[in-house]
Order: sequence, then structure tokens, then C-alpha cells
Amino acid sequence: PRISSVEPVQIWTVEQLGSFLTAARSHRLFAFYRLAAYTGARRGELLYLRWHALDLDAAEVTFGGSTAVVRGQRVEGTTKGGRSRTVSIDKDTVAVLREHRRQQAEERLAAGSAWNDNGGLVFTSRWGEPLYPDTVTALMSKLINGHNKSDPPPVRPLPHARLHDLRHLHATIVLLAGVPVHVVAARLGHADPAVTLRVYSHVLREHVAGVGDVFAKAVDTTFGKTVSRPIRRR
Repeated sequence: PRISSVEPVQIWTVEQLGSFLTAARSHRLFAFYRLAAYTGARRGELLYLRWHALDLDAAEVTFGGSTAVVRGQRVEGTTKGGRSRTVSIDKDTVAVLREHRRQQAEERLAAGSAWNDNGGLVFTSRWGEPLYPDTVTALMSKLINGHNKSDPPPVRPLPHARLHDLRHLHATIVLLAGVPVHVVAARLGHADPAVTLRVYSHVLREHVAGVGDVFAKAVDTTFGKTVSRPIRRR
């Protein structure tokens, strides 16, 4: 029997995402969370990412594989949909990635012969070693706790959120902004826009709730208020 899917819950607001990224900015893996939030990519796709898949001049990133842990071993394979995809990124995220590349070059120089050749991975340990998926998941919780325990404490503490919630937040924001579903599906790596429609149906319902007002406003603006006045029947 088919298991009914549960609609993802938006844990954070845009403002809370900003607070988290501000708290993460001082960490060497800040670029990982920035890219996760601003592309909606999956954890494994980000950990698989190589520098050659980033075209910072064109502001594009290509996700062509994924990382997972099988029986305690880190393994690499294809993306969940089995296909690569290229998504656009904003100029500020490009700047974050350029800075991350510069910092990684410094770490490589400092490590010297201890640097572990990683085949050009974008996100690694200080010694160039590949990261395990659980590492970035646990780090996110530490960053949230660190923000909530800061001195002075924040006015609005961040609720706990999973790394995957950044993907849901990205999808929610772009859908509510009016980006077509098929475009969002391609950006998220959904093989079929029907998947996006099913998973984010609650977001789409919220978005279409005011479409009637949008149409009415467009007509009123063009033809004046007369078309909206009720007809008096005699």
C-alpha cells in the first residue's frame, strides 16, 4: 500500500534563516549552509560537489552526484533522480563561495604534505578529507544552540531545525514568490513536477488563494471601476 506523504512544515521564517546564517558566518563551513539555503540542494549533493562543477563567472552550480553512508562507509553515487542539474545562484552567494575557495587554499597550504587529496571537493575538513553527512547535520544543531546561548541571549531564539528544512524553506519561498512549479521542480531535482505539486500542495494553495484578487485588480486598473460595480436590476 502507498504511504501517504506528510506535507513539510516550514520551521523558520526568512528572518530566522537570516539569524542562523549570521550565526554560521564565522564558521569555516558557512558556505555549505549558505549554498544549501540558497539552492535547496540535498545534503548529499552538496557534499559530493566539486570545484569544477561551479561556474562562478556564470553564477551557476551543477549537481551531478550525491554522497551517503552505507554500513558506516562514505560512498558516492548519482543524485536521487539519477540526473545532473544546473541551477543559478545569486551574486552574494558567488562571493561567499569565492571566499570559501580562498580559505580552502590557505588551509591546503598550511596542511602541506598532510593535506588529503580529495579530487577537488568543495567542502572538506581542515586537512582536505571528505566530510561525512552526519558532520554537517550535527554542526547545524551546534550553531543553533550557540546562537540561542549567546550573551546577551537573542530576543527570539531559533527553534530547532533539520538541515533538510533549509531545502523546504527554499522551495516554499520561491513558490510563494510566483516561480512556476516546473522551474522549481527542476531546481530541486524532482524528476516530475507532479512530485513538487504533491509535496508542496499546501504552499500552492496559499499562493493561489489571492489569484482572484490579482485578476480583478488588473481588470479594474485597465478599464476602471465601472466593470466591478453591481448591475441594478429593475
